[in-house]
Amino acid sequence: MGQITELRNRLSRSLLEKVAGPDGTEQTARIHATPGPRWFAKGSPVRVVHGDASMYIGGMRALLLQALHPLAMAAVEEHSDYRENTWGRLARTATYISETTYGTIEHAERAIRIVRAVHKRVHGTAPDGRPYRADDPHLITWVHVAEIESFLVAHEHFGREKLTPAQYDEYVRQAGEVAIRLGAESVPNTRAELSAAIEAFRPELQGTPAAADVAEFLLRHAPLPRPIKPAYWLLGRAAVATLPRWAREPLRVPDHPRRDRTTAVLGGRLGTAGLRWLTSAEPMRHPVPPSDAASHTARPDPHTLEPR
Repeated sequence: MGQITELRNRLSRSLLEKVAGPDGTEQTARIHATPGPRWFAKGSPVRVVHGDASMYIGGMRALLLQALHPLAMAAVEEHSDYRENTWGRLARTATYISETTYGTIEHAERAIRIVRAVHKRVHGTAPDGRPYRADDPHLITWVHVAEIESFLVAHEHFGREKLTPAQYDEYVRQAGEVAIRLGAESVPNTRAELSAAIEAFRPELQGTPAAADVAEFLLRHAPLPRPIKPAYWLLGRAAVATLPRWAREPLRVPDHPRRDRTTAVLGGRLGTAGLRWLTSAEPMRHPVPPSDAASHTARPDPHTLEPR
């Protein structure tokens, strides 16, 4: 048993370093254990969804779906180092989501200010000649709705603690509070509005060589140790299986509806079960927050939610 525990802790530590960076343990302690009010109460839908292992599948699905917007994809191609620094990019994204979901209001607001400052520097011209800016509210909204819909769908399929329809609506609303602070516009507040927002963006979406390259890299060539690749493949297949069918051909990913309902879903459940086994080990176990950090929450003042 001691050898199994040690192996589990070692794998857990390695996973934490991948998703949260080399200082992942310190970051986790800072985010979860710093005293102070939070935006979202313990047990709230946004905390349940973002704290589940299904986020790994949801994150992959979100990247695939987001890549279908040519302007968002142009920004990634010209300004991102995701191929050379895959894990660094992942760590920064994971830390941002953790800070805005679980961190103190002070930490969450600082995280948003940092991202907004980065967005101001990201601009250029897409291959089709259209200009783009990462701080464009419309583009921020697309990234948000693709991300949140992916997290929700992945949780619905693979989450441990299923939510009611009303709780999923509340998840959309809570996640929208953060998106508005980041600069999004016309943010959906219910799942029905979220689905309508995705549908409204469809005329703007298209498959591009860059989008197909992202899918190829993410699903086939992510820099992983050989022993982890089979488990990662299961998660990737589950992410593709939950994509809307209209999104698959433009990304040049497999479209097998019958397999999606059976083997891909089973693989996703096995993969998330394995991740839960790892993330409940000592290196990734969240510190117990002080009583004042756990019991005091504060929802954002709606009068301060406009972009600064």
